[in-house]
Amino acid sequence: MDSQTQQTYWVTGASSGIGKALTLELANQGHKLIISSRKREELDKLSREFPELIKVIPCDVANSKEMQSLFSLNMPELQSLDGIFLCAGVCEYIDLPNFNLDVFQRVFSINYMGTVNSCAAAYPLLNNSVLLNQNTKPFIIGLCSMSSYLGFPRAEAYGASKAAMAYFLDSLRADIGDRIDVIPVYMGFVKTPMTAQNDFPMPFLISSEQAAKGILKKITKRPLRINFPWRLHLMLSIFTRLQRFWYSFVIPRMRRSGSFS
Repeated sequence: MDSQTQQTYWVTGASSGIGKALTLELANQGHKLIISSRKREELDKLSREFPELIKVIPCDVANSKEMQSLFSLNMPELQSLDGIFLCAGVCEYIDLPNFNLDVFQRVFSINYMGTVNSCAAAYPLLNNSVLLNQNTKPFIIGLCSMSSYLGFPRAEAYGASKAAMAYFLDSLRADIGDRIDVIPVYMGFVKTPMTAQNDFPMPFLISSEQAAKGILKKITKRPLRINFPWRLHLMLSIFTRLQRFWYSFVIPRMRRSGSFS
């Protein structure tokens, strides 16, 4: 990231985890930020640390009606955005034989439709940045997941929602990539309140701060996608070519009945 030129960014899911870490890193670089999540109190705490740089707009990204008028109602003076970081997300697991359709609904409404709603809300402002002839292309950064590389136990809802999110971003790039960079970020295991619920080993676990710094470093080159951390990406990429081994030998050790013990 260019920390010399002040930019204006929107961060969703900013109240915790990677979204919070990105907010702090970007604010420390001197950028103007609009931060969102459903947790107003946590957003206000961040705003008090950087009152001149951070504007709080609480929202539920899954609420399509609310998102349609998000900026026109809360920041009508805002003319453009230089980039957005889509960090809002949720993880819930499926315990078969109960498919628990409510879980699928909740996870997809936030992870997938939340991404679509956020892009729709921000697109006019990103497009204005193009029309105003800014020096650099605006961007859309979306936090996807390496869980979409292969099937994981109990991740029928979460992994599928992240796979749908990644495809949406790739397709969006096909339509607007000449004007706006669209970069899916395939994350591995990151120590956040969301992953604190996991009761299984998380190889190559990194902190939210490491994740934020890694993302910001990599997007300076505007790659088509970011895979972070690289060691987990490499390991899972190998297994995508050895799927019979993955499902026959690795997965049985990951299931709760066998765990990793």
